[in-house]
Amino acid sequence: MREAVKRVLIQNLGLKEGETLLVLGDSINPEVEQVEEREAQRRNLTTELVPVFCEVAESLDATARSVIYPALGAHGKEPPLEAWKAAFGEAILEDLEKEGLLGRLFEKDASAFEPSLTVVRARAEEVVKVVVALPHYSTSHTSFRKLITENGGRYASMPLFDPSMLTTSLAVEIERLKPLTEKMARLLTEAEEAVVTSEDGTNLHLVLKGRAGMADTGDLTAPGSFGNLPAGEAFIAPVEGYTYGTYTTQWGPTKKLTKITKFTIKNGMLERVEGDQELCSYLAGIMDEHPQARNVAELGIGTNPKASRPDNILEAEKILGTVHLAFGDNSTFGGRVKVPFHQDFVLFNPTLVLKGKNWEEVVIEKGKVVVEASS
Repeated sequence: MREAVKRVLIQNLGLKEGETLLVLGDSINPEVEQVEEREAQRRNLTTELVPVFCEVAESLDATARSVIYPALGAHGKEPPLEAWKAAFGEAILEDLEKEGLLGRLFEKDASAFEPSLTVVRARAEEVVKVVVALPHYSTSHTSFRKLITENGGRYASMPLFDPSMLTTSLAVEIERLKPLTEKMARLLTEAEEAVVTSEDGTNLHLVLKGRAGMADTGDLTAPGSFGNLPAGEAFIAPVEGYTYGTYTTQWGPTKKLTKITKFTIKNGMLERVEGDQELCSYLAGIMDEHPQARNVAELGIGTNPKASRPDNILEAEKILGTVHLAFGDNSTFGGRVKVPFHQDFVLFNPTLVLKGKNWEEVVIEKGKVVVEASS
């Protein structure tokens, strides 16, 4: 395990002697969640990785610090103040407080980000340089993450991580992921529309014009880099207000659903969910509290040949030949919606067609990638 952690810190994050690494984790929080025993075991093992990452970093002559906080109960919520202090230092937080910005960031006030960035940039040298984020609930779509990467930090987001991934989907070589992942990202950027279909009822139309596709290759060595680990996806924020049709899935974030669940989408927003009752109830609660969580936030394509687990969304969305759709926040990768929620759902055996101004290409056909990585 220590050798696998060392590979992540060196190969994926390029941790250097003298740099500061911040490792985040979260503990099960009965106040906001109910966790089955098998899931609790996985989460406890993941939290136990926090000191391992710190010890390995220190063996590489880097400085390591860590914060483990009570789980927040939903993806996309801002980490607690303790994590902010560890990442930015008290002086930056005091400056944000003086300007009346810190509270607005926690409230997901989109207008607070740019002035906050100006404040943080004035003390950019105080911002942590490398982050490994192991909390169960994702920090990817947060101002916390974006302020770190906008100031040159490198950030590995690993929500729902399972230690077994260190020797499976995370063990894939970056150079093996790059060609196909970057090709898919270019196609998403060049496309104006996307159509996703499947034999179990998906028929979804999305507008992509003017949005940029992104490649998550696992190479987080450049200043400002951000991505999931394990890596292996190309993704894009569809234009808000235009997605329509149906999308189906047989898997939730951590388990198989009791029945195929269908999302009905109109004008870019989730209108109705039918299928697994537990999932339907959960989403209804989230979206009653945060109506913008209904936003179709992301279209993604899995590109990792070593990813195989359908019962863990962190790995499932990377499985080669899959498509995933997310609802909620997309403000951190080119969209306009900022809300404390972001959840992906994977579609297996999809057909994906991308359409440009004068072209149309089948990218995936019934779960098989049919474009050449090098073309």
